[in-house]
Amino acid sequence: MADKVAVITGGGSGIGREAALALQGDGWCVVVTGRRKDELDKTVAAAKAGGGRMLAVAGDVTKEADVKRVFAETVKAFGRVDFLFNNAGMGAPAVPMDELPVATWQAVVDVNLTASFLCAQEAMRHFKTQQPRGGRIVNNGSISAHAPRPNSIAYTATKHAITGLTKCIALDGRKHNIACGQLDVGNADTNMGGRMKAGVPQANGQVAPEPVMDAVHCGSAIRYMASLPLDANVLTLTIKATAMPFEGRG
Repeated sequence: MADKVAVITGGGSGIGREAALALQGDGWCVVVTGRRKDELDKTVAAAKAGGGRMLAVAGDVTKEADVKRVFAETVKAFGRVDFLFNNAGMGAPAVPMDELPVATWQAVVDVNLTASFLCAQEAMRHFKTQQPRGGRIVNNGSISAHAPRPNSIAYTATKHAITGLTKCIALDGRKHNIACGQLDVGNADTNMGGRMKAGVPQANGQVAPEPVMDAVHCGSAIRYMASLPLDANVLTLTIKATAMPFEGRG
């Protein structure tokens, strides 16, 4: 993967960090972005010897100007961009839908959906005009793109919307040698997913602990999806803790 260039949002922790290190270890040049520069620097500091180069670029991916700057700095540093992992995301407090503040709803939409659109839009602009032409986008969908948890209207709605975004990019990108897929993660042991170990509400009203998996496996999944030639695509890939209650959720 020498000379391949990746941009990873939410690259300062969790799944984003594991994805960045997996690609960097394979020789990719990787740009990690997010709002916390100190956490991005920790990702860069963990780079594997003999791998590709890494660069931390702080930015708020809900802001169009910041997104444009991140990609401009990527191209300035490495000459092109071949892969985008739209990973940045957030949840909301588990409250009944009628108690969720509109401002909280909007914040989740901005981070989970609008930011993914803005980053994909900017990536596609570069994919279309660079030589060789083309590239790949992977969106972090979550298993909540398929089935909700109780009181999760904002997160679930945005993750369902990510599936539509993924399919539209995959369809519209074909003629430009652009591939797009979606990684749906269930219970990775991160700051967001690790809370499952302490017990979370179930659809039957009970609260129960759920198994989690090491987030390094999500990085391995991204490594595989990113490694494919552009004439092959993983449209959706689900990776989950084996024993978590998903297949029978509800």
